[in-house]
Amino acid sequence: MAIPGNPGALHQDEGYARRMRRAAWISSFVIAVIAVGWGVESIAGRGTPGSAHRRVPAPSIAPSSPSPTAGAVTAALNPLTIAAMRARTYAPSTLTLVRSDGDQGAYVNSVVSFVSDGLTEDALMSVPDSRRPAAGWPVVILCHGYIDPRTYRTDDGSYAQFIATLARAGYLVLKPDYRGHGKSQGVPEGGYLSPVYSYDVLNLVRTVKADPRMNALRIGMFGHSLGAYEALRAMVVLPDIKAVVFMAGVVGSLYDIFYNWSTVTPTPTAPPPPVQQQVAQSLIAGEGTPKTDPGFFNAASAINYLGTVTASVQINMDVGDSVVPKLFSDHLFAALQDAHIPVQYDTYPGDDHQFTRNRAAILTNMLAFYRAHL
Repeated sequence: MAIPGNPGALHQDEGYARRMRRAAWISSFVIAVIAVGWGVESIAGRGTPGSAHRRVPAPSIAPSSPSPTAGAVTAALNPLTIAAMRARTYAPSTLTLVRSDGDQGAYVNSVVSFVSDGLTEDALMSVPDSRRPAAGWPVVILCHGYIDPRTYRTDDGSYAQFIATLARAGYLVLKPDYRGHGKSQGVPEGGYLSPVYSYDVLNLVRTVKADPRMNALRIGMFGHSLGAYEALRAMVVLPDIKAVVFMAGVVGSLYDIFYNWSTVTPTPTAPPPPVQQQVAQSLIAGEGTPKTDPGFFNAASAINYLGTVTASVQINMDVGDSVVPKLFSDHLFAALQDAHIPVQYDTYPGDDHQFTRNRAAILTNMLAFYRAHL
């Protein structure tokens, strides 16, 4: 963004200076708020059955930000917008074996690589031991939540129980390492104010669709926390996704992320990598905020683009989640109902972001949903 006026002048335009000071303050605030969910995404550990989940009625409130209007034409030029993501090409590549981690008991784990925008990236692949169906394996792409990319490992076991449940039930599971995570190439720009993790997921969907071992008509997704944001984007960009499970998801609008994340109690976490802070600061300095430029931020919020979705959806949320507000799931549920998309919304009391107490219940609920819709 160019500085108005003569660069050699002693004083910058005061209006511009005020905007930049405000942008710097807001970016610091947003980074701090989003960091509530950063560094605490691991859901490893042995789950114990907790209180039974319950179905809740549709919330009485609608998403905080209005639907996008045709007036925000120029916003589509920004790569963060859904229109720009839909306009991109996502090229299939080949899943290449990196190493085998052996049989895990009814399924085999291996690390494979694929290509996303010219970058070689890794994924954990779990293949059932049973005979491959004639039409190919049904696939679940598992989008993991935030784990600091500086310490992330492909095989850290955070989602081992979810992977085992699905693979033993006959689903091939792929957990991609977003760019800059583990040994995946690229820069880890963050998941909310950059589109690059979504590019990785979307390129993997195309790779799965082209793989003869997999059923191109039975591609599902599972998204936890930040991973739910990526799964929601993928669901509205590509029509190939047939069933999506969201768990403790950041699934509201960007307005929600900026202004409604404060409804949970902040948990001290390590600051995000500098590159992610720079991406957030740059976006806000250039585009403003959802209050100063609602057209742009509406155009970048996947929740506003559900009209073409063909997937069935399950939402899982703990009522007392102290990391991600339940309000986000409430807003997605309302938006899906308004769009007449099949949706199941289940809440779990007495747990938290990792669903450790209700682990058995959510695993049962997730598997039943996939069996019915994938």
